[in-house]
Amino acid sequence: MNGYKKQLSTPYLIDSAKNESLVKEAYDRTANEIRASHILIRVESNATPEDTLNAYNRILALKKRIDNGEDFEKVAKGKSGSEDPSVLNNGGDIGYFTAFQMVYPFEDMAFKTKVGITSEPFRTKFGYHIVKVTDTRPARGTIKTAHIMVSVPKNATEEDIMNADKKIREIHQMLKDGADWDQLASDHSDDPSTSNKGGALPPFGTGTTTRMVTSFEDAAFELKNDGDISEPIKTEYGYHIIKRIEWTPVQPYASMRKDLQSRVNRDERSKKTQDSFVTKLKETYGYSEKSKKGLKWFDKNLDSTYFIGKWNADKLKSDKPIFILDGMKYTQQDFADYLENNYRQVRRDVNKIVVRQQFKQWEKDRILGYEESKLSEKYPEFRALLTEYHDGILLYEVMTDMVWNKAVKDTSGLRVYFENNNSNYMWSKRADAVVYECASADIAKRVAKMISNDTINSKHVLDEINKESELNLRVRTNKFVIESTPYLQNIKLTEGIVAPYEFEGKWFVLDVNEILEPRTKLFNEAKGAATSDYQNYLEAEWLEDLSKKHTVKINYDVLYSLGK
Repeated sequence: MNGYKKQLSTPYLIDSAKNESLVKEAYDRTANEIRASHILIRVESNATPEDTLNAYNRILALKKRIDNGEDFEKVAKGKSGSEDPSVLNNGGDIGYFTAFQMVYPFEDMAFKTKVGITSEPFRTKFGYHIVKVTDTRPARGTIKTAHIMVSVPKNATEEDIMNADKKIREIHQMLKDGADWDQLASDHSDDPSTSNKGGALPPFGTGTTTRMVTSFEDAAFELKNDGDISEPIKTEYGYHIIKRIEWTPVQPYASMRKDLQSRVNRDERSKKTQDSFVTKLKETYGYSEKSKKGLKWFDKNLDSTYFIGKWNADKLKSDKPIFILDGMKYTQQDFADYLENNYRQVRRDVNKIVVRQQFKQWEKDRILGYEESKLSEKYPEFRALLTEYHDGILLYEVMTDMVWNKAVKDTSGLRVYFENNNSNYMWSKRADAVVYECASADIAKRVAKMISNDTINSKHVLDEINKESELNLRVRTNKFVIESTPYLQNIKLTEGIVAPYEFEGKWFVLDVNEILEPRTKLFNEAKGAATSDYQNYLEAEWLEDLSKKHTVKINYDVLYSLGK
């Protein structure tokens, strides 16, 4: 509940004017893409001053070498160069990006640096960076694509690579000859998450969280018209043929504003809006700083145990107010409690600096917390949403106890339910078989002849038949439910080899191990479905019991007035 309240309150705890400028900034950056290279020297956010200074001096030395004429990529790849592990492959080049695709400090510095210029060192949560912008271009928009993939494992042999290349080119030729894309994706794509839906991929491009490898993305955006199909391309995952489904240019600001606003509020840049909002709240609530003398005790008494969570303020004898907000005093003891509970990720430094940094954060948290406590009385819509979520949590907990968890934990009740309803859980007639799906009648005859020899297994058949083409034969082994497997319906199935037959342009040969007659499923075979049904049963029983205890009366005049 507190987590949701914090999330819901965020839009109310920002400087609206500052927030609007950041939203517009995000849109400008969404409409443009920049290509950049960077060098990273890692340093933890809570590193010691010595380690921080060492990292800064190292990045400064690399910047100086580049300023003196050394090649950026060579410096990045050098022995004392970038600590980004990808540098060995990309020389520091991170490709094109737009708003929200990098941490905000990195994005901000990159977009403020001119093409050809190397930035001054700057810090993110990863460490110190320098960035060189190498190109800019208008954003390419968002594209929906589908692909057919022939995978190439990382440990693939030369023969595996050659076979994959041969297979993708055969598929491509079939597409050029007019073959159906969806059917080829279903039959031959090695991407299990997309093959059964025509190879369709999530949209990617400007402003999306989905990113593709550069070679794939570039090939996709080179397609000029919806429906166009690329030549086969190779990525680190294998070979692909890409089909353009739909391209969408960057939308106008008015169309994107709401989404951008939401992303800005969740992003690191929202801290800027909070800082200016805190300044306004100080004026609204008559903030007064009583005395910074109250912090001097902490300057003297903080020690190295603080950074490992073992420091406490037991020696603090006074409780002077440090600041007052709307008549409420925030005291030394309040700050001491905050320090004791908020030591993680604090960077080691001299006491006075640590105390002032922690005080600034504590002051900000308390001022925002005070404003948050007043949101329900200031904003009726906030109060209504909070009440709705509160009631939703209670309902979820009751449903969990009465239905969902009960169905899982009540194993004896579940088994009784299953036994009383076991006729609902039946295996239909099945065939335990090896299915050979062939590209032609001649291939089917060859397969039938080969499998009549008991010493030849399905892998041998697959390797032999697909020597000429990877599209000649596909093999599946399973216990197939006959009524839900189209190519097994209306076929006279017997144990042993079923002679070649044609179905929807494909030829099939079957090697049937056993025909499994309909039977009731065992408890462990039906447990998932039975548990779901048992939950529905418990819910219905519970609702019926509630309806007996409580009378529900609907005021239809009010209900229907909502639609007017």
